Amino acid sequence: MLLAGKRAVVSGVANPKSIAWGIAQAMHREGAQLALTCVESAKRRVAKLADELGVDRIYTCDATDDADVAKAFEQIGEAFGGQLDILVHSIAYARLEDLGGEFLRVNKEGWRTALEASAYSLVAMARAARPLMVAAGGGSVMTVSFNGGHKIVPSYNIMGVAKAALECAMRYLAYDLGPDRIRVNAISSGPIATVSSTVVDNFEEALRQVKRITPLLECVSPEDVGNLAVFLGSDLSRMITATTIYVDSGADALSAGAGDHPRLKLKQSG
Repeated sequence: MLLAGKRAVVSGVANPKSIAWGIAQAMHREGAQLALTCVESAKRRVAKLADELGVDRIYTCDATDDADVAKAFEQIGEAFGGQLDILVHSIAYARLEDLGGEFLRVNKEGWRTALEASAYSLVAMARAARPLMVAAGGGSVMTVSFNGGHKIVPSYNIMGVAKAALECAMRYLAYDLGPDRIRVNAISSGPIATVSSTVVDNFEEALRQVKRITPLLECVSPEDVGNLAVFLGSDLSRMITATTIYVDSGADALSAGAGDHPRLKLKQSG
């Protein structure tokens, strides 16, 4: 098993459809010792999911509150003997009114809320995890992004800005933590039918587009993201850091208007 003996924290588990849960399942499958963090309001739901994996290390944590993050990682350190190998950051939030319509509508409060929850939280958690990873001789930090952070995805708006900040923060963290043998990377996932996606009116059309025009003609699943997370958490990725890796059926490589062009087939000779 690729993660046998490794101690991992997965943040952002909210429900059975969440990307974080797909990552937790994959890491458990590969032998990792798991701890989960979640907001207080989700603890009961997360506890039921954790029972499926036999995980009893569940810690509530407001990732935008430095003191709360420090407290959670102190508890995690005690549970794992003062060491940690893997941190998965899968946290994002924006106010509903800041998604859809014109990006120009966002105000200072909406801007602060999205970037604090979706990008600063990675910095806060990496800072708290650092001494535990140093004690372990190094580690792997990973976060979950989306290509709306570097391309225009209509209506994604402030979350696109937040994902751009998240990926930039990932690279600077990788530089700071590299001497400690701590790798920091981002997983950029294609659209996945999570509970959060239900607020998007035309999300089903986005999934149909993936099936119609991407190279693999197939939508990504939380399990696909989990498999990449396993690789990034394993020793196989020991020299990979400061990088965004796409698991999106090849969508990010497509040019604008790719869906308007048919796949060409050569005429049969003779």
